[in-house]
Amino acid sequence: MWQRFTLYDVRVIGHYLGVLVLFSSLALLVPFSTAIACQEWKPAAHYLLAIGVALIVGATLRFLRIEPGRLDRQQALAVTGFAWIVLSFIATIPLYLSGHYATYLDSLFDCVSGMTTTGASVILDLDHLSNADNMWRFMMHLMGGFGLIVVALSFGLFGKRVGASLYMSEGRSEHVVPNVVQTTQFIAKIGMGIILVATVILTGLCLIIGMEPLRAFLQALWLSVSGFTTGGFAPMSQSVMYYHSFPIEVVLMLVMLVGSISFVLHAEVWKGRVAVFFRDLEIRTMVLWLAVVTCVFAASLSASADFSNLPAMLRRGLFMVISAFSTTGFQNITTNQLETSLTSGAFLVLAMLMAVGGSGGSTSGGIKFSRMGIIAKSMVSTIKEALAPDSARVVVAYNHVGRRVLTPDIVKEAMTVFILYVVTYAVGALVGIAHGFEAAPAIFESVSMASNGGIVSSLAAPGMAPTLETFYIVQMWAGRLEFVTLIALLVEIVVSLNPRKWVVKR
Repeated sequence: MWQRFTLYDVRVIGHYLGVLVLFSSLALLVPFSTAIACQEWKPAAHYLLAIGVALIVGATLRFLRIEPGRLDRQQALAVTGFAWIVLSFIATIPLYLSGHYATYLDSLFDCVSGMTTTGASVILDLDHLSNADNMWRFMMHLMGGFGLIVVALSFGLFGKRVGASLYMSEGRSEHVVPNVVQTTQFIAKIGMGIILVATVILTGLCLIIGMEPLRAFLQALWLSVSGFTTGGFAPMSQSVMYYHSFPIEVVLMLVMLVGSISFVLHAEVWKGRVAVFFRDLEIRTMVLWLAVVTCVFAASLSASADFSNLPAMLRRGLFMVISAFSTTGFQNITTNQLETSLTSGAFLVLAMLMAVGGSGGSTSGGIKFSRMGIIAKSMVSTIKEALAPDSARVVVAYNHVGRRVLTPDIVKEAMTVFILYVVTYAVGALVGIAHGFEAAPAIFESVSMASNGGIVSSLAAPGMAPTLETFYIVQMWAGRLEFVTLIALLVEIVVSLNPRKWVVKR
């Protein structure tokens, strides 16, 4: 039987959404302070307006229920699902007022892309965007990369009673430590620590190539945030190509790699359990997958005139492979080169890398190595069962922070999400084709949006068809929530539309 939302549920959901919206007003203080510091008075006014709207909307929602109720799983799914859209609408206000977007829908597209760490952008004249607006773009990556719920829980906004339900509703189930709040705080600490180290190194490299100190620091900070959260936004329109610096590209490759690894495995390394890290199913699946796909990509690139020499292949090819599999979206080649210089095989390999993505419990998008490894293990189990005597009991185990036994429920969850991703990739490709685009770029763009990959061809552009743009927004939203939360939320909304079924829970 499908569960329905009651009036009590709506009030509780509204209360916790209000808490998140009020928290976003604190996040908006960062670009507001940047605008004041850089004497950017017009953007400062925009962020002051956005803070006012966030305070009004947040306070109104919060007072739907004065006393916070205990969230059950149904309500937590709704809070998480709606939070990504509600906060995106709030985040859109200052960016739309900046004058760097052709339409309001374009600015909403960029905000959803920022929050979901997709990194696709349809902004106009990015090179002349204010420091405040750029800061807000990367603040969205920071919040979205760690997870809106993780960030909120790390600040203790929801308390201990509702933390577990919200934490699991955002697609996370593993705990670094038994306490959910402490787990989120550990995630925030290790992430901010890595970003800080990367910022220091990149600031030095930006100073070496001739940037002014303030600009060098801001560019380094933004690149570090975008790299670790596997977001993909860049402060310049040419992305990483702008810097013409191999050392910067090397640092960013390392940051993207670290960001694509599960926080649980980061914790194991932090505790000195390095052997656990290398025995993990995800890491072994990642190494095998990248080894095979990189060889195929290199072989395909060798047929292209622009990548025929070894230095160009190593520098551009390796960077694009890491950017694609981590679902970051940084580019050290132009969009035109992506579509014309790469062979069709290399183009397809990048799409496959984005489709699979990085590790579960990391900042990456896509299907995830954990699910691919489990599906591979289930195939091994099926073959063993076919070969084993009728009286034998086949048990398949795998390593993921300890020894685990493969169960039907684990395989079912992995296969369900895998199928949903594949179906979404296919439907998105058909939508692109229906809008008059060729099959190859339509497939590539659909995979990029649903996997939150961010490397885009020419389909996602300023002023694109509103229907296509809206579909891509839904794809980014669905991919970030890994479908189950979104589908459950939509089902609950549909079955709750009959007013005669609404009851008041006391």
